[in-house]
Amino acid sequence: MAAFFNKFRRPRRLNTPVQKPVNSSGGQNSQRQSGPGHTSQSRTLSSDIEDNLRSLKEIFNQCNDIIFREFLFAQREHIKLALIYIDGLTDKSQVSDQIMRTLSLEVPTATDKAAITKENAWHYIKMRGLCVHQLQESQKLEDVINAILSGDSILLVDGHATALIVGSRGWAARSIEESKTETVVRGPRESFVETLRTNTSMLRRKIKNPNLKIEALQLGEVTKTDIAVIYIKGIASDGLVQEVKNRLSKIKIDAVLESGYIEELIRDHPFSVFPTLSHTDRPDRVAANLLEGRVAIMVDGTPMVLVAPYLFIEAIQTPEDYYEQSFFMSGVRMLRIISMVIALTLPSLYIAIVSFHHEMLPTPLLLSIAAQREAVPFPVFVEALLMELAFEIIREAGIRLPRDVGQAVSIVAALIIGQAAVQAGLVAGATIIVVALTAMASFTVYYSGSFTFRLLRFPLMFLAASFGLFGIVGGVIAMVVHMASLRSFGVPYLAPLGPVITEDLKDSAVRAPWWAMRKRPHLIGQNNPQREAPGMQPRPPQPKNK
Repeated sequence: MAAFFNKFRRPRRLNTPVQKPVNSSGGQNSQRQSGPGHTSQSRTLSSDIEDNLRSLKEIFNQCNDIIFREFLFAQREHIKLALIYIDGLTDKSQVSDQIMRTLSLEVPTATDKAAITKENAWHYIKMRGLCVHQLQESQKLEDVINAILSGDSILLVDGHATALIVGSRGWAARSIEESKTETVVRGPRESFVETLRTNTSMLRRKIKNPNLKIEALQLGEVTKTDIAVIYIKGIASDGLVQEVKNRLSKIKIDAVLESGYIEELIRDHPFSVFPTLSHTDRPDRVAANLLEGRVAIMVDGTPMVLVAPYLFIEAIQTPEDYYEQSFFMSGVRMLRIISMVIALTLPSLYIAIVSFHHEMLPTPLLLSIAAQREAVPFPVFVEALLMELAFEIIREAGIRLPRDVGQAVSIVAALIIGQAAVQAGLVAGATIIVVALTAMASFTVYYSGSFTFRLLRFPLMFLAASFGLFGIVGGVIAMVVHMASLRSFGVPYLAPLGPVITEDLKDSAVRAPWWAMRKRPHLIGQNNPQREAPGMQPRPPQPKNK
């Protein structure tokens, strides 16, 4: 029997370091591989430009977008140069005007030609020959390959084993637009895009402080995706920053195409339905989180930025809460809390009351619901479950359809299905109202948090159909106990409600005025708790004494 099951068992992955082949003949004669992900990248460049070009052409074999441009140095035509870049990732005008034209035609003549030799040509080109804003150098073949694949240009000089990496990245990118996932009435209209450097510049515009640190690294053994860890030194806790870096350094994966890859690999409690990292495409939200002491993780190729730690109370908070009057937005937050309760428990309450607790309803309302359900052939649990599933299907279809027809189709489908189901006697009209109100309430919660309530709604419906209100209460208690056990990078998930932090309650279910929120969140910004000076409450001018 054991032998039978062993055939279907996946082999265990051992944490044994991979032994790399040892090259005893130096770097240049090592075994060459076919792709840029093999051990050939560990070699160094040769002083012979032909050897370097031969190695690069072999590595980039069958890559017709790789451009190899060989030409002669203007000051000394016996010195051969080579430029390598990717068509489509490089700014062609910069390559043509600032590199090719400069070196082949317009090299400065202040230096005597006789003074330029093959031995000092590389130094001359570096110091005077290139009119570029960003220039690096490397002797490693791996650095050269990564630079080419990132959109930079590589300049090789014959007789020198050091390559010049010219910053010439330039590709077609989406322009900055208004956020589609977190819209506001009052506030900035910009959102992040898919280009990492554009996103970091948007944060720099909002936080003009040298303590805003942006540390770069690469993840993905194949994709080599650029990642940025962003924090404000002096505000963010050193332990939090180090913990984020440690978790990122442990990631060993072939590809990182979106921040969701990283989220699943570094989050606390991976089997919990509650998110312990937030994601947003709004620069103002990321900037506000950084100013509280959090750490942001940007991924090249996606506008969604991860922020850690994330607390449950943030599900009812939006950037617009801090742009409008505090008293009005406190009322709106209370409305969101009510909507959160409705989105989670309304269908289960309806099932429990109609099935077990008739005495909780007024007699006229009870008779009205009973009359509606007289011709319905299904139990109330099946009825509500079918309508919830139908609405989830319509919502998912509305998202996947083209934008021009998605909203219209989803609205028409909801009306037709609801009206036809009531007229056919499959569901009661009260059930349609409950499902519709539940759906509308779920839209008031932060989008990523709404997935949790949509998922937990179904177990609560099952408990309500089985045990009535006792099942709902038991399910909610189990949910709260589970949330109390969660941590997000060491911070309790229910803070500041559990544990209770009096100072942080000013920005929880209600939003106190800015002049009253003098300190940062206690468990996040404890490295630098003071946010503003005392005595900021505005007061009318006092009359002058005559």
